[in-house]
Amino acid sequence: MAQTFDLLLSGGSVVNHDGTGPRDIGIRSGRIAAVGALGSASADETIDCTGLTILPGLIDSQVHFREPGLEQKEDLETGSRGAVLGGVTAVFEMPNTTPPTTSAEALADKVTRARHRMFCDFAFWVGGTRENIDALPELERLPAAAGVKVFIGSSTGNLLVEDEPSLQRILTRIKRRAAFHCEDEARLKERAGLRRAGDPSSHPEWRDETAALIATQRLVRLAEQLGRRVHVLHVSTAAEMAFLADHKEWASVEVTPHHLTLVAPDCYERLGTFAQMNPPVRDEPHRAALWDALAGGVVDVLGSDHAPHTREEKEHAYPASHSGMTGVQTLLPIMLDHVNAGRLTLARLVDLTSAGPQRLFGMRNKGRIAVGYDADFAIVDLKRRETITNAQIASRSAWTPYDGQGVTGWPVATIIRGRQVMRDGEIIGPAGGEAVRFLEGA
Repeated sequence: MAQTFDLLLSGGSVVNHDGTGPRDIGIRSGRIAAVGALGSASADETIDCTGLTILPGLIDSQVHFREPGLEQKEDLETGSRGAVLGGVTAVFEMPNTTPPTTSAEALADKVTRARHRMFCDFAFWVGGTRENIDALPELERLPAAAGVKVFIGSSTGNLLVEDEPSLQRILTRIKRRAAFHCEDEARLKERAGLRRAGDPSSHPEWRDETAALIATQRLVRLAEQLGRRVHVLHVSTAAEMAFLADHKEWASVEVTPHHLTLVAPDCYERLGTFAQMNPPVRDEPHRAALWDALAGGVVDVLGSDHAPHTREEKEHAYPASHSGMTGVQTLLPIMLDHVNAGRLTLARLVDLTSAGPQRLFGMRNKGRIAVGYDADFAIVDLKRRETITNAQIASRSAWTPYDGQGVTGWPVATIIRGRQVMRDGEIIGPAGGEAVRFLEGA
């Protein structure tokens, strides 16, 4: 008897755990029911993917969607629009909102705001502070909690835990892998005078390689002493990568597309404060070291660190300008362009954006094209040439550092749990985002 499906993806080249090749995918009740030659099958709906490549839906484990409290920059709905336009099917959103996500009530409020208002699936990092250390074992296991996020160095918002005794207490209490922004606060304060008024190219001089390395080394030393899993976010320096290469037992590593793509001093000359990020975009030796670490397997995941601010906030004269840029919508186009340029393989990109997040954070039924998994896909045209523009950006801030940049490789459809939510740059149907489930969650 011929198989029947709710949705059939036919004729595409599928990238999954056993390589890349022509396969059909049958979907039933929001999950993958069959992968292979399904020419005799019938379906309620069939999408012809001839000439296209089907990737597992991307998982962006670091975004800042700014809601509640900072909706002039972004909100959960607009941020998720950018995600699905870019082939991202699930995001982990950061806790530095107003109020911060540091309690069960704040987390529940975000979940309520997000469900069926976000277009992609979602989880939320819980902020670790000195005040909520004793509650973290409960908080990190709540539904939709991605884990605990700690700011060792100050960035946007008022979440900061810079002292070693407090870091040790947090690591002692938690069980899941926790994420850390690693810049040494004492060194940042000591070097603040190096900022030159009106000159954003001094940003990486202030927030230098040593500030990042000190914080990362301290974190990893504590993690190894206590046997706790830690995730070092947006690694930007050669020294950190050299250190982390020898300390992978307890530490996982994230890089961002902007640290792999932009380079100083060019980015500051072209973009000014719109290139300003924490940690900063650095010069070519650092960028080359990140690519070497990616090729060598030191890097575990890519996160966009989508952190929008309004144009007005970005246009303040440095250092009053805000650090952060959009990124969730452009993550896949930028990285597909790197694939086409030969800097990484398509299989490695899938590992960094789907299998890697699933492996590190214990997501249930996501991150692979395999029977029984959620039917989450990014369908891409690897040969399509496009120019990224501000006008395409769905973020409320409505700008991108890649405005005017040509790329080869483009997402043409996004499917989440068997439902097509984007096709050819248009969002289809109502928002249907649901909370991501975790093996170590409640």
